[in-house]
Amino acid sequence: MTVANVLDIPERGFRFIEGVFQYSAGIAALPGFRIARARFANPIPLHEGFSRIQAHLAALNLPATAFAACELRSPEPFSEQDFVTFNRGYFGVLEKWGVIIGGLNPVARSNVCPELDKPVGPSFHAFSYAVPANTSKAGGGALPSFVIAGSGESTEGKGSYRDHTIAWRDLSAAGMRAKIRHVMAEMERRMIALGFAWPDTTATQIYTVHDLFPYFAEEIVARGAARHGATWQFCRPPVVDLEFEVDCRGVMDEIVLPQ
Repeated sequence: MTVANVLDIPERGFRFIEGVFQYSAGIAALPGFRIARARFANPIPLHEGFSRIQAHLAALNLPATAFAACELRSPEPFSEQDFVTFNRGYFGVLEKWGVIIGGLNPVARSNVCPELDKPVGPSFHAFSYAVPANTSKAGGGALPSFVIAGSGESTEGKGSYRDHTIAWRDLSAAGMRAKIRHVMAEMERRMIALGFAWPDTTATQIYTVHDLFPYFAEEIVARGAARHGATWQFCRPPVVDLEFEVDCRGVMDEIVLPQ
């Protein structure tokens, strides 16, 4: 198992697991801060979403660099080259915001594709940010909080997704089980790097269009990943031929923003 590199950003109130250029593998609040999450009532197109996120943070007297994680929705899975192109554009906005640190992207991310009721284009579903504990709407102290980025059944940062995908194009029971086990183990690896485990989660989101029932009890519930239930989002991962993705979080402050 690869040892994760975790970097603190004290001035922003969170730490992150170094990942690939388009996103970090996860973030967690530093002492004196907590992570809050805001979900849009409906997906907001990417450009408008960035503007609304900036406005939301500014209303809380937070800089754009408090932006720590997001959840995107895209209309269809990308080819590998199209995914790189999309990610470069997304990365460019974060560069303009001053979010990127020495070439590293600290913002965790999920980007999945609804099978039904698709957005017109890439859109924001939700975002998370670091806030000083005493400004939390939930009140109280700075309880530990974190967001783990989504991961599918491929090893990221190794070049071609196809060449590093578990059970590539194998939708048999054995193939799906192998995919699920890989993804769940990766969630655990990332949580451990930040000092957390399944008992610390408040939500687990599963993204697949394939039948979960044959694997749900043994591969998900038995691991402790559904301690508050699990949200099955009928979505595909963002790259063609990936079939299963998960993200999770431990966040006490969550709101829904009106349209």
